[in-house]
This record gives sequence, structure tokens and C-alpha cells, in this order.
Amino acid sequence: MTRVLIPSGALGLGYDQLAMDRAIAAKPDIIAIDGGSTDSGPSYLGRGVSKYSRASTRLEWKGLMQARAKAGVPLVIGTAGTCGSDSAVDWLLDITADIAQELGQTLKVAVLRSSQAPDYIADALTGGKLSPLSPAPDISEEAIKQFTNIVALAGAEQIQAAINTGADIIIAGRTTDTAIIAALPLMQGCHAGAAWHGAKIGECGALCATNPQSGVVLIDFDESGFTITPTADGAHASPHTVSAHMLYENADPFILYEPGGHLDVTDAQYESIDGTSVRATGARWVPSEQYTVKLEGARIAGYQVMAFALLRDRRYVEHAQQWADDITQKARTKAIDRLGISSHDFSIELRLIGKNATFGHLEPENSNHSPTEIGVMGFVTANSLQQAQEIGKILNPYLLHHPLTQEEEQPTFAFQFSPAEVPVGPVYEFCLNHVMELKHPMEAFTLETIEVGHV
Repeated sequence: MTRVLIPSGALGLGYDQLAMDRAIAAKPDIIAIDGGSTDSGPSYLGRGVSKYSRASTRLEWKGLMQARAKAGVPLVIGTAGTCGSDSAVDWLLDITADIAQELGQTLKVAVLRSSQAPDYIADALTGGKLSPLSPAPDISEEAIKQFTNIVALAGAEQIQAAINTGADIIIAGRTTDTAIIAALPLMQGCHAGAAWHGAKIGECGALCATNPQSGVVLIDFDESGFTITPTADGAHASPHTVSAHMLYENADPFILYEPGGHLDVTDAQYESIDGTSVRATGARWVPSEQYTVKLEGARIAGYQVMAFALLRDRRYVEHAQQWADDITQKARTKAIDRLGISSHDFSIELRLIGKNATFGHLEPENSNHSPTEIGVMGFVTANSLQQAQEIGKILNPYLLHHPLTQEEEQPTFAFQFSPAEVPVGPVYEFCLNHVMELKHPMEAFTLETIEVGHV
């Protein structure tokens, strides 16, 4: 049997300390935690930075390093620093060294890097090693060389290589959420389908149970299945909460693709144990003929400024979309005329906060009840920040004073800050949704060990 402790869904989200203490007392074989994802958009990968504060990360990571020392087992984090780029890995490595020095620990740290050189990916494209996933953007050698960061998602094999170094702590770049959990059970001969199935269920900690904010779960893997147990007060797993997690961030509730194969839970069975734990069996792991890893990339899509105004006059609230459309058209025409630029060089977007800012024209809720006020969030995106600021200043007087009709008196609306045009700076977009064929699992990854602390 292999026992994996998962403190929370991601480092930076927090975890229940009492639940953590109980889990450590249960003698886990490894502590595994995710460090990030693409949930918060492309900017973090584009810039190669974490979305979580250094102070929060340091506090939680210190607690996990202390727990690791108490348990005497490896501590592994995947997708370090939100995006898993080399710069994010180095950021967490620096925090680790600082904490080790403070705690008087001498540690062996395995560093698994996932960043990819643009030239390497361009060569893979021309060599026929890249395959698009639907929907995937069009890419070319020239476009790839403009990407600011590219990472490959490591699987269980790369994490196993890091574990085999005998490191106390493993800091991995971009990985699949499941790989850091499945790696050790697979190494120790547990059921392959159960290893991947349990890893998928436990990837977000206690999200697969009641009291999901507590974070902490234990998963016991064996030769035929797995048993998952949340350790916080009032936290209970059930066949419903566990099986439902196969729907989380997954297009198919029965199939999950990973490097080297896919998980099939079509025949999985879930059994409640003592009203707190759940036992799952019946999952299958289906190896693939070709080993592939998914790629993620980001690039600068333009430079942006933002403005925010409020409409409270009932007539303007009721006709907000008409008002916004008229402003957009007039501001676009004026920008093209006065700046001598093409309509393809920039965009102006006004989002009506409180009406349809989330879905835009796809909004399904057509309520007849108008809100008291509507926030108008304006975005100008252009090829340079200077150009975006110029267009933002053209947009400014419209947001402040534009009337619905030429005949009526000039209204005045409220800006939320001054200056009204706030520079957002470079904005990024995801630009890869592809898999890359590898001759062997470590081909696109590097692994090194470093000693930190009281050396």
C-alpha cells in the first residue's frame, strides 16, 4: 500500500492545520501538492510569475517543509509558481532555500524543469512531432519564436525520476495535476488504473468531499483500488462527491488523457466506508503507443489600458447597450482618423458590469428587471502601450459625457478613479493547444539536485 497526503488543491489556498496534523500522524509515504494551473489566464505563463503572494506561499510552504521533516518523507510540488516556467521554479527554489536556512535544515532538492526553447518547439513542428488538439490555434515557426514562455506538462515518469534521486523535496515545473500523486503508487506496484483514478479524485484536495475548504485528504493506493479519506472535522467523502470529481475540468467524465496513455473509469465502482471514506475500484489504465506531452505557450497579444465608469440614470441603465455600442463606434472612427491607424491595429471593448459582462452576446438570462446601476468597463488594446493610452484618452470623454441622442442635454457619469485611463500593460494570450511526441519521457525535461540550507 502507498499512502499519499494532499494538503490542498494548490499551494497558496491554505489548509486546515488540525487536519494536516492528523494526516501526518497517519504516516504518509509522500506529501504531494499542486502549485498552480492555467485557471487565472495566460498572463502568469506569459510573464513566468506566480499569481500567489510570496508571503502566503512562504508561510504555507514552511508549514509543509516542517510537516515533511516530521513525517520523514518526500515533499513534491508540481507546476511550481502557478505556471511552472523555469523562472517560477527558481522563485520557489529561492523560497525553499530561505526557509531551510531559517529552520536549520539541510535538504536535497530535486529540480525538474519543464520550460521549452522556442527553437526546439519550432524544430518539433517542422519535424512533424506536434499534433493539434481541438480547438488549436494556427502556429508557424515564426510565430513560435515570438512566444514568451512555453512549457511541457510532465507526467508520472518525470516525477518518478525526481523521486529516484532520493531528494527530500521535489520542485517540479509544469506537470499534470495528477502526475505528482500517481507517481509513487505506480513505482511501488499499485494498480495503475487506481493510481491515476485516485490522483484525479485527489488533485484538488478536499474538493471531492464536504468541507472542501479544509484541503487535506489521504489516499491509500493498493493492488486493486484506492481509498480516499478527508481528515478535517466535518469533512466526509461519499460516492457522489468522489465520482463527481471526474467531471471537474474534464470534457469526458469517464476518460482522462495523461502522458503515456489514458484513464478509463467506465466500470469504476464507489463504496462508502464509515460515512467518511470512499473506496473505488474498477478503473483501467490504457497505455498509448506513442508517448506525448501537452504543450502550453503564451505570447503578448497587445498592450492595454482600462477605464471604468458608472451609469445610474435609469434611462441610461435601460439603454446601456445602445449607449455603449454608439460610443465604441464613434471612438473607433475618431481613433482611426486622428491617429492614422488601421482598424486592425487596435480594439475597443465596453463590458457592461451587472448586465452581460461575463457572457456578452451569449448571455441567456434576458430579465426585464433593470439594475439600479451598471458599471461600464472599457478596454483598449493596441500594438503599443503609448498607442493604447492615446486611444484611451479618445475614449475618455465619451465615457464621461456621451448622450444617447444628439437632441438631449449632455450627461455626466462617474469615473471610479483618476486618471481614468489605467495602464494595464502587456496582455497575453494562450497560443498552443498541442501535444508533442517524445522518444523517451525525459527528452523535453531536465533534472538536477541541489543542496540547500546549512550546507
